[in-house]
Order: sequence, then structure tokens, then C-alpha cells
Amino acid sequence: MKVAVIGGGSTYTPELIDGFARLREVLPITELWLVDPDESRLELVSGLARRIFSRAGHTGIIKTTSVVGDGVSDADIVLIQLRVGGQTARHGDETFPHKGCCIGQETTGPGGFAKALRTVPVVLDIAETVRAKAKPGAWIIDFTNPVGIVTRALQQAGHRAVGLCNVAIGFQRKFADLLGTDHSKVSLNHVGLNHLTWELGVNLRTDQGTRDVLPELLKSDIDHIASDVRMPQALLRLQGAVPSYYLRYYYLHDTVLGEQQYGRSRAQEVQDVESALLAKYADPSLAVKPEELSQRGGAFYSEAAVDLMASLTSNRGDTQIVNVRNDGALPFLPDDHVIEVPAVIESDKLTVQPIAPLPEDMRGLISAVAGYERLALDAALHGGRDRVVRAMLAHPLVGQYEKAERLTDLLLAENQQYLTWAR
Repeated sequence: MKVAVIGGGSTYTPELIDGFARLREVLPITELWLVDPDESRLELVSGLARRIFSRAGHTGIIKTTSVVGDGVSDADIVLIQLRVGGQTARHGDETFPHKGCCIGQETTGPGGFAKALRTVPVVLDIAETVRAKAKPGAWIIDFTNPVGIVTRALQQAGHRAVGLCNVAIGFQRKFADLLGTDHSKVSLNHVGLNHLTWELGVNLRTDQGTRDVLPELLKSDIDHIASDVRMPQALLRLQGAVPSYYLRYYYLHDTVLGEQQYGRSRAQEVQDVESALLAKYADPSLAVKPEELSQRGGAFYSEAAVDLMASLTSNRGDTQIVNVRNDGALPFLPDDHVIEVPAVIESDKLTVQPIAPLPEDMRGLISAVAGYERLALDAALHGGRDRVVRAMLAHPLVGQYEKAERLTDLLLAENQQYLTWAR
């Protein structure tokens, strides 16, 4: 099996390589191509990747290239994990919205919108090369944020694509730890849009059957859970659910905005972490992923990716949480919208599992953000200031015309080098 990783020079990549090495019986990769325009980073990352494979006894060959067509040629699976503009652009995403009295974040709100505008055209160009060069029927796995918007862009263009996020698998592992059981015995009623999700049930499988233990967890461990997502215990009790950390930007917007006015941006922190990681990757004696990688984010990313790749290529028919076409699962959204829910994974299709009707507050927020996402994709595909203003106005964190105008001007000024139509 040939796998190509677009953005293979990312400091995330050794996390993925570690998973490939540990889980090689599940996913028998014979050829792994790391594709990245930054050849110096690619050299450091690929060197460590080869040492990790060698130490684990993995016989797969790792190759590198800066040419997308070479990397994806005859590939069975292409994983896209790129960041257009790098951490510099991310810093802009996390700071320019502050001038418009809005939170700055790289996937949510105006910053996430800026990232979508930069990213969608680049990913679609790559996908066209995949269509021309990879094996017929090759899957594209999108780990590039904002995952929901990017995955829908790919699907709308006719690509065989599925989106992946590590939020759900992170919750699964945390709940398993709280329950003192193996994660394989825990499944989630996870629902929403990418970075706008709730855990509505935590299903524990025992010899006596399967039952939802979320109500018990919200009694016995609510202090731990609320602290982890950084939201009030009262909110979790009110909803009878566990919101993802990203909902903090909605439910505690003003608090978060106040916190962001001081200190460094996450992009600046990550730049420091990445510099330290790349220095470690250069050490020829290092043959394992360093502990510092956990500070970079992406926990359990490798397990999620390997599981998804294995099911897509071997038709396992298991259930995983992915970003997938709605097709009526949430009846208040269009069929072609991309939602993040459990789905049965087969080689030729992804089937969303039935979803119980949602409470009005969750349904309303999902509907509003989905409307913004559709307008954001239209702006990313066709450009034009009016399209940007319309999408900005539709976002629940903006919602005022003068504010939308101001944030649009700030976004376009920050991203002129990436948006040719805005120059």
C-alpha cells in the first residue's frame, strides 16, 4: 500500500509515523511519501521517520519530494495536513479579530474564516493532482483545518474525501480513563460540525451489555470534565452533555477575548515548540517521537488516522467519528453539508449512524454556523469582498453589519498576499 502525506514536513508527522510503526499489522504500508515544499524541514522529519520505522522493524520505504504529483502517483490514500502561510499566518488569525472586538482563533470565527479563504483553493489544486495521478478510487483524508469547510469543498468538487479530527478520539480516551477501562469498550454519541460538537452519550460495553454512562460521569467526575473543557459545571449540567473545548469560544466569548488580550498567541507558543522539536529531530540518535510533541497538539491523531485508513482500505465496516456528508442525518441541514458524527466506514462508502433529535439550543447553533460555513466556502471559491462580508455577518460570533465590515477589512489586509482577488 502506498500512502502520501501532503504537509509531510510538519512537526506533527512523527506522531503519524509512530502510529504507522506501532500499528503496522493493521495498516501494511509498503511505501510512504512525505510531500512538502520546505525541503529543510522535510529532511529533518523524514530522517526521524526512517529511524522510527527502523527501530520498530517496519519494512516500509519512506520517500520525500516537494512535487505533489510525484508523491501521490499511484497512491492508495492521500492524507492532507497542510497549513497555508504557516505559523505566521496563524498568528494573524489569532490577533487581527481582536481589533474588531472578536476572539482570535485559527479555526473558529473570523480567524478560521481567513484560514478557509487561504486554504480551500490550495487543497482543491492538490486534489486535482490526486485525481490525475493517484490510483482510481483513492481516498483523500483531510486533516487540514477548518476541516468541515475544506472537506465539503473536496466533496463538492467530486473527490472521494473524508474529514478527520482528533477531538472525538481524545474524549473517548479521557472517558475510558475516568471509567478505568480500555478505550475499545467506549463509544460516543458525538454530534455537530467540526469544532462545534457535543458528547451526548458515553456508551460503555460490558459483559452485561452496553449502557450510556454519561449521566453518571456528569455526577461523579464533573469537576474533572468541566476543568478539561474549561467551561462551568453548571453549563454541562444544564445541557446534560459535554461540549467540545471549541464551544468555549461561543459560550464564554467575552471571557476568552479578555484572556487573549494578554500574553502570547498560540501560534507564537507553537513556533517555540516547533523550533525545539526540529532541533531534536536533527539528532541522529533519536528514534522515537519526543515527549515535547505532546505540546504541539494532535493527541491520538495517529490512532485515528490509522484506524480510518485501515477501514477504508480493508472494508472493516466499523464505526468511527468522521467528517462526512449529512444526507439527511441532521434533517435541518442540507444533504450536502459536512457534519462530524459516527459513521460506518467501508471501502466504497461512509454511512452515518442514526442521530436522535437534538435540543433546540444545539440545533440552532449548528444551523447558524452551517449557514456561515456555506457562505464562507462560496467566498473561498469565488472571491469578492461582498461574499466575505456576507459570510462574516452570518457568523454567530459577529452578527452585526458594522462589525462584519470592520472584520472583513482587517481580514483582507492581513491576507492580501494569499488572496489574489483581494489585492
